[in-house]
Amino acid sequence: MLDNVSTHKTPDVQAWLAKHPRFTFHFTPTSASWMNQVETWFGILTRQAIRRGSFENVRVLTAAIERFTREWNAGATPFTWVKTADEILARAVRKTQADSGARH
Repeated sequence: MLDNVSTHKTPDVQAWLAKHPRFTFHFTPTSASWMNQVETWFGILTRQAIRRGSFENVRVLTAAIERFTREWNAGATPFTWVKTADEILARAVRKTQADSGARH
């Protein structure tokens, strides 16, 4: 499953997929809210637990990620939406309309 970014649809990627029919890409809708939340969480993980870290091996890195996840989950609260569903949908429609007329 991938986001709907154009790099996942290049001729090179399409050629690779043609040679590997076992794999199928499934794209999320543009501005898919749940995928954006997943990306947000991984950004937080990266900034707070991984970036600028020094890990002597994969086991130590995995332990740091697991420790961060435990601590995060102990005090976790839901992400708060700052826009209404109507605002999100209106932007998605505008973006789709703008993208459909784009020249590459």
